[in-house]
Amino acid sequence: MSVTHVAPTTGFSHTLDDLREMSARVLALAKTAGASAAEAEVSFGVGQNVSVRMGETETIEYNRDKGMSVTVYFGQQKGHASTSDLNPQALQDTVAAACNIARYTAKDEFCGLADAALMARNVPDLDLHHPWTISVDDAVRLATECEDAARAVDKRITNSEGASVSTYEGLFSYANSHGFSGGYLSSRHSISCSVIAEEADAMQRDYWYSTARSADWLDSPKNIGQLAGERTVRRLGCRRIKTAQVPVLFDASLASGLISHLVSAISGGSLYRKSSFLLDSLGKPVMSSIVNISEQPHIPGALASAPFDNEGVATTPRMLVENGVLQGYVLSSYSARKLGMQTTGNAGGNHNLLVSQQGKPAEDLNGLLRQMGTGLLVTELLGHGINMVTGDYSRGAAGFWVENGVIVHPVEEITIAGNLRDMFMQIVAIGSDVLIQGSKQVGSILIEQMTVAGD
Repeated sequence: MSVTHVAPTTGFSHTLDDLREMSARVLALAKTAGASAAEAEVSFGVGQNVSVRMGETETIEYNRDKGMSVTVYFGQQKGHASTSDLNPQALQDTVAAACNIARYTAKDEFCGLADAALMARNVPDLDLHHPWTISVDDAVRLATECEDAARAVDKRITNSEGASVSTYEGLFSYANSHGFSGGYLSSRHSISCSVIAEEADAMQRDYWYSTARSADWLDSPKNIGQLAGERTVRRLGCRRIKTAQVPVLFDASLASGLISHLVSAISGGSLYRKSSFLLDSLGKPVMSSIVNISEQPHIPGALASAPFDNEGVATTPRMLVENGVLQGYVLSSYSARKLGMQTTGNAGGNHNLLVSQQGKPAEDLNGLLRQMGTGLLVTELLGHGINMVTGDYSRGAAGFWVENGVIVHPVEEITIAGNLRDMFMQIVAIGSDVLIQGSKQVGSILIEQMTVAGD
């Protein structure tokens, strides 16, 4: 079977057909070397990044990446090798290296290609490729406009870490010895800004950014800069608070991290290694009954859309969590076999997790603050104090103290602590302020109670 979407390229020295021919050549070499099965991926990527700082151009970077990786199987023995040199001799040498590794590798009954019956067919065009042929001069102009907007917010903004405009587009081909061959083009662009504000002897920094497949879908440089400036200034005048048990509201920019912890806990590697606090949770409540999470791999133009996963397995929409109950794990073919299950098409990660609350309409951030009453709005997290085996959660934080639904003052040098299992079950609201900056689409998350450690 073969699936291809052809679109005009702007910076590639090879076409998708060229990459497919290389993949086919690699598979043929592996077969000649005696491999019982093989898979190969060839990829190209081109990008440009321009940054300015304090009104002056700081960096102009170009990148052009290419590579080929091959995995071969000799029965239950596996070998893997990769190269950034795509000439015929390098491809042959890389296949030989993978085969040599496989011959000296211990047998693993769970390794091998994904099942042939699960390979993607009739793959949809997901509108993932939108080249941005912006010149360096225009990129400098947009970055400068972004930084100027941030610095103009308040005279207390005295310094800048800069603003940047980045573009990227890539293409790849994946093929395996089941006869599957597929590939497509994609793009991702971004504008970001970070500035520093000063008052008395205190300095604060914050940032903002926008990222999308198409430059037309990015927020304007002026808005990005203004948000970066506003977020920075509002942090001036930070105070510490006393230790307390209070509701905690995770800002939308951080809420996706909570969903990432869930995904990690229900991913195949964590499960078969028994390094997850959510072992044997399929079909059981793992979150508050208001929480729904669906995986939607086929949203046109979305940042984590994909017609098939890293093993050629067709991606399909599904409910991951429904009314708080876990409906499925996040599995590759290897982890699925280890667990006696079937792959969920998630080799390489999840695809567009949409998080929502059921039962009542979602409120914006101000509505969530009113619902919280008195508590902590978290806008920054520090450190990595998370034990995925037990679910224990403890991280440095900064944000705002809230009383009677109104922000009173910024806070810093505090720690928030709890257990992820309890935190998930104590989600009382999910906001309508959804940010689309990655593979998780979720608004701010209000948790009923956590320990906030201060003075």
